Amino acid sequence: MFSSALTRRMLCAVCRTSLRSPVTAAVVTRGYRGDAPEPNLIEIPLPPWQERKDESLDIKRKRLLYESRKRGMLENCILLSIFAKQYLESMSEAQLRQYDRLINEPSNDWDIYYWATEAMPTPDVYQGDVMDLLKEFTKNRQMEQGG
Repeated sequence: MFSSALTRRMLCAVCRTSLRSPVTAAVVTRGYRGDAPEPNLIEIPLPPWQERKDESLDIKRKRLLYESRKRGMLENCILLSIFAKQYLESMSEAQLRQYDRLINEPSNDWDIYYWATEAMPTPDVYQGDVMDLLKEFTKNRQMEQGG
């Protein structure tokens, strides 16, 4: 048998829960609008990409490795982090500038993924040695797993 104190506590808890008014919150969907047909998405303006001219090559390589690992989507996190780990150290200064522009200027990570996998044509501004290297790397001809 329950004690009267325990019964009273349980009854009070049930009453408090049932008397609470339901909370309704307005939900605002935020996201990159791009070509999305949904009119309720808020387009968030991104600052324009600017090349860092006074950055040493060592710092640039470290920053690009970090930025390759921390992407907006898992597919690019995996693809670009392994690519960067394998190729950044051997890239020339011009290639590092190309890679920096490629991963930081487009506002949509899916674009980079589609270009690398050749699902969509690469715009001329991003076409070059680095994109060719990334496309070949993406084909994974040696069937390698992880890095």
